[in-house]
Formats: sequence, C-alpha cells, structure tokens
Amino acid sequence: MKRQRWFAVCLAALAAVLLASCGGRQTPQNLVKQDDEDRPVVNLFSPMEKTNPDADNVARTAADLTVAMAEESLGVTIAYRTYTAEDYQDKTYDDVCLDRARSDMDDLYLLNPDTILTLGAEGKLVDLSGLDSAKNLREIIRTANTVDGKLVAIPQEVVAYGLFINKDLFERYGLGLPETPEQFLECCRVFQDNGIETPIGANRWWLETFVFAQAYADLYNGGNTEAEIAALNSGEARYSDYMRPGFEFLQTLIDEGYVDAEKALVSEAIDGEGADFLAGKTPIVMAYWGAANTETAYGKTDFEMEVIGFPSSRGQMPVMPMTGWAVGAEAEHREDAVKVLDCMVSDEALQLFSETNRVISPSRNVKVDCVPALRPLNDRIEEGVYVLGSNAGMNVEQWGNTCLIVRELLGGASVDECMAAFDQLQEAAMNRP
Repeated sequence: MKRQRWFAVCLAALAAVLLASCGGRQTPQNLVKQDDEDRPVVNLFSPMEKTNPDADNVARTAADLTVAMAEESLGVTIAYRTYTAEDYQDKTYDDVCLDRARSDMDDLYLLNPDTILTLGAEGKLVDLSGLDSAKNLREIIRTANTVDGKLVAIPQEVVAYGLFINKDLFERYGLGLPETPEQFLECCRVFQDNGIETPIGANRWWLETFVFAQAYADLYNGGNTEAEIAALNSGEARYSDYMRPGFEFLQTLIDEGYVDAEKALVSEAIDGEGADFLAGKTPIVMAYWGAANTETAYGKTDFEMEVIGFPSSRGQMPVMPMTGWAVGAEAEHREDAVKVLDCMVSDEALQLFSETNRVISPSRNVKVDCVPALRPLNDRIEEGVYVLGSNAGMNVEQWGNTCLIVRELLGGASVDECMAAFDQLQEAAMNRP
C-alpha cells in the first residue's frame, strides 16, 4: 500500500535511536548465547538495526542492554526476527508486521503508529494497562498508544522533532528565534535578502512537522483534547479544517522560494540537506531529537546550534510521533512476552536506555540531561507543550498520511486538492466497519 511507504521515516528517528536502517537478514539471532535450550523463547520482530553488522551503533547497544536485562532477570531467550526490504521486496515493514501479527507468527513487535491503530482496533494486541511499568508512563504515551480504551503499545523513548537552527547566522542578521509562523516567514525573508537563496533545507519526509505544529497546537494544548478528537472521529469536525493553515503555510514557503520543492521531493532525510546545513549555507533544517546527539547527523557542528519547536500560534511547538513495543494477543509465548516487555520498559531499564542514548524517556520518573542544543526543545516538552504527530486514538492515521499528502503539494497539487485528500481519508474511516 502506498500509504505505508512512510514507515522508514517514522522509524527514522529510531535510525539513530534503536534502529539505524533496514539491513540484515530474517534469520533469528539470539543476543546472548544460551547453553540451556530449555529456557523459554520469546520471538521479537523489528527492523534490523544496521546494514553493516560490524558498524558501531550506540543506540542499538542501548536496546540490546534492556533485552539482556530481561533475559537475565526472567530466564528467557529473546530471538530476533528482522525485516529487510531485500527479503520482503515490495512489502513495507508495516505490511509485514500486519501479516505476521494477524497470523500470530511472533510474540513481541516494534510497531509504527498506523499499525498500532490497525492491530489494536482488530483486537490483535494485548492490553498493557495493568503492567507495573505502565503506571509510570507520561500521559502523552497513554494518549498516543490507546485504542478503544486499551493501552496497546509502549515505546522505549519519546521521539521529538524540532527545527535545527544555525544560531550564528541568526545573530549575524540580528534575528531572534521565531515563535510564530509570521516571525518565521520574516526570518526567511531576511536571509533571502542577504543572499541565502533557500533558507530552509527540506526533504521528502519531514515537512509535515510544520503542518502538525499549526494544525494541532490548540487541540493538544487548549484543554479540550478528548472532545476535539471525538468530534473528528465522529465526523462532526473535519481534519482538513485543522490541516489547511499548515498546508497554506507550506505553500507560501514554496512560492517564496524559502523551500526548494523540487529538491525536497527527491531528497532523503538529512542526506539531502545535511551537507549545506553543516557547511553554514542553510540556516534551518528539521530533524529528530537523536540527530543532535549523533556525529553522523548534527551532533558536531562548527557553529552554535539550537533546536527549537516549530512555529505555531502558541509559540515554538515540538512535534512528537510515536512508535511502540506491543505483544500479540494470541501470541504463542504471550505471557513470557508481556513479562519481557514489562522489564524492557521498567524504570530501571529505561534509565539505562535513556542514559546511553540521551533521549526523552516515556517514564515520568526517568530524567536524563540533554546536550545544550536540545534544552529549548526539552524545556517545552517538560512544560507539557507539544503536539502529537501520531495518535492511535484518531481514526485517521496522521504521520504517514500527512507525509504523503505533503509530497503531493511538493509535486504541484493545490492546497484544495490536498484538503480533498484528507476529506476522502476521513470519509473512508467513517465507513469502516
């Protein structure tokens, strides 16, 4: 399905944080050699973390440490079964997860938000609400991963997206860091007037972050979240009405030349815009939290970098999509898998994971110091100011669909045509049995 080809992007934040790309083989790989073949086995399905098995990957190491903790404390063996595009050819990771979970082929799955919504609605995932670890979750995790009143997935980190800013260039031209869409446009105008032809480095995956910040700033921060989502799910309110301001903003960025739409449409994340940002030619890019910690992304710059939220009516707004670990409701080793997951997302395991990766923990009890560049984004999140880029409680999947419709805009579709696409998605969701 075309809509699901976005999976690599939602997991791109986990590309440096838990997963780094899709390589490897489907053959199960036990993390710890087991001499006792009588130990219970839990089968875990996820994307492979790296193409080169010998490559250093701190994020992968962090996940492995929590798996090893579960193996040791529970006396089980966790066997990896991994997705690769090579093995599955035209099937995306989401396609394969749906097939495998519906057939009860594995026990524990790392799922993207649209798959969480689908499998949760089908009753294919265990309700994790009663786990000891679930009691410590931030409310944002419950909101994003609850389907029909059941908590069906728990992540090991909270992925946050923001604007990566070359602060030196902003100071050179006397610019403050933008809070609102109007201020952001003015910054772009000043840069362009001073010879920076394209102020924003963009790719074909992440421009939807601008849309979410403007579409849902009030929904998630206005004190009426549940009622507004209920109105969307019932059809009383329209997703297109929420999305329109963000798409009109993107169209302005394109019309003014602040974003190169043709280049963005064919550019992969970071690969397309990273070199110019690091060279000081492009003052603004968008990326996920982990990119500020990773030297292969933006973790080592020759200028002062700051990561802020996206412009919105409520100021700088972090955008946060969610992935999560889930257990198959009819899995062969369901009870052991639930215990493994409970251990992997316990405060003890999450402290280890978060300290290793320097990421935001899903547990409200786990705090980790972030690099200075990330403090503005982190401060907003700790204040409870953010929007969700994915929410299993919404009957129209958000992150992937919005990404694909933004691509239509980049390819020349009008804002009205893009809004019609959202209306069609909402109509289809309303007609689902």
